[in-house]
Amino acid sequence: IMNGSSVVRRYARSLVQLAIEKDVLEAVRDDMKLIAESCTDSRELQVLLKSPIVKSDRKAAILNNVFAGKIGQMSHTFMDILVRKGREHHLYSVAKTVETLYKEHKNILTVYVKSATPLDDAARKNVLDMAAEMHGSDNIDLKEAVDPSLIGGIIIRHGDEQWDGSVLRKLHDLKREFSKNPYIAEI
Repeated sequence: IMNGSSVVRRYARSLVQLAIEKDVLEAVRDDMKLIAESCTDSRELQVLLKSPIVKSDRKAAILNNVFAGKIGQMSHTFMDILVRKGREHHLYSVAKTVETLYKEHKNILTVYVKSATPLDDAARKNVLDMAAEMHGSDNIDLKEAVDPSLIGGIIIRHGDEQWDGSVLRKLHDLKREFSKNPYIAEI
């Protein structure tokens, strides 16, 4: 029996490969983004996709109504196949995985930056330059987040690599150093 993530990846890979062959990758990517956003925004849609009570033909009809005129034929057909195979509960995950596979295909590097305050243009350029130099790619998708608890500085993450230049991290490092010194610990 296949676990959920391998099923999701297999379906997503098949869709991306077919979209590349038919030269509609950008359109399919946009469709899958819309589907993923719709699933995120609509609790009712999430419940519908997971419901064992609602019959497949009813789910297909509802999905066709929700996305009528909003997504292309290939994406509609793909959704129908998922429903027919009883895999509609994977639709959101497949849609998200299509984005990952699209980025792999286009060699787009996703870099996450967390900072205490929003990045200005100069800081953003520095982060992009640093990521490009580290990974030898100028094709970078920068995802920014603000986290005031960092106090200052930034954290940069790509995949399982992370660089932590935050003030919070430096304070934790100092605390650890001081805890090793018996004279200061006595104070």
